[in-house]
Amino acid sequence: MPNWKDYIVSDPEVLRGKPTIKGTRLSVEFLLERLSDGWTEELLLQNFPRLTKEHLTAVYSFLSDCLKDGLIFLPNPAKAA
Repeated sequence: MPNWKDYIVSDPEVLRGKPTIKGTRLSVEFLLERLSDGWTEELLLQNFPRLTKEHLTAVYSFLSDCLKDGLIFLPNPAKAA
């Protein structure tokens, strides 16, 4: 599994610092939105020629680390009421 830090960067001058695929303006958020909309990895790779399978694996690894580190969590519905 590739180290996501080799593929994902954050630059305040690019998309306001959103995590992006190194050397592109493709944000992790954008790629995850496409996948949640039903796009397949193959469709992403066809539509964005600079994107590779390693980039997508890095996105999954990045997201996994964010969840492990507690950077992403579900809101507590009891506190929202």
